[in-house]
Amino acid sequence: MPYSEQTVQSVRPWSARTFSFTLSRPQDFTFENGEFVTIGLKREGKLVARAYSIVSTADRDHLEFLSIHVPDGPLTSQLVHIRPGDNVWVNSKATGSLTLNHVLPGRTLYLLATGTGLAPFMSLIRDPELYARFENVVLVHSVRTVVELAYRDEIESLDNPQLYYVPTVTREPFPVPERGGDLFRSGVLSQRLGLPAADSERDRVMVCGNPAMTRELTHYLKGSGWTPTSHRGVGNFTTEVAFVVHHA
Repeated sequence: MPYSEQTVQSVRPWSARTFSFTLSRPQDFTFENGEFVTIGLKREGKLVARAYSIVSTADRDHLEFLSIHVPDGPLTSQLVHIRPGDNVWVNSKATGSLTLNHVLPGRTLYLLATGTGLAPFMSLIRDPELYARFENVVLVHSVRTVVELAYRDEIESLDNPQLYYVPTVTREPFPVPERGGDLFRSGVLSQRLGLPAADSERDRVMVCGNPAMTRELTHYLKGSGWTPTSHRGVGNFTTEVAFVVHHA
């Protein structure tokens, strides 16, 4: 059977719109950091499932997820009510295009996220292997309100000189009010961090977030000479198109 029933271990609300939760990990379940898996709830005998990036790293004995709450969403309107001891169905196979093997090694890796698109990047920045492949890692997390900066305390406490964390808030007063994609495209991002200007020869980009942002950045990167990872081979940037189903 492709799905197994797993137990909710913890739930953490971040804001009225976002929450994270941990589940028991299915026996023999394997994944690479940065991948996603389909999870769901059964309602009236029917499984309602969506793809969710895994926040936890592959060496942990639980699975952690970050979710948005859509009031009329067929899954998240129900998922927001889970409590420890409840059950969630988890698919047996993980996949995704935001793993370390989806971009060439390089100088600086830019992780550009909006909202719950942060999830796969949490898995990556918790992985020591990331810092062996890149000199610098820049994580940009753009949200509407400050409370939606999930995992902010953990990220800021990592104390890793290779990791640059840039939270941005677009609808409340905040030190960085610009959208992350705009900061990257303008070159302001690397300037503010004291890093060399982003260069497709030496640097790499991963994108996960709302579809409009992903489309904008994909169009910009392709037009600027960057090569996406595809069936033709590993390039210098990659995006997670499956993220669009996180929102229901």
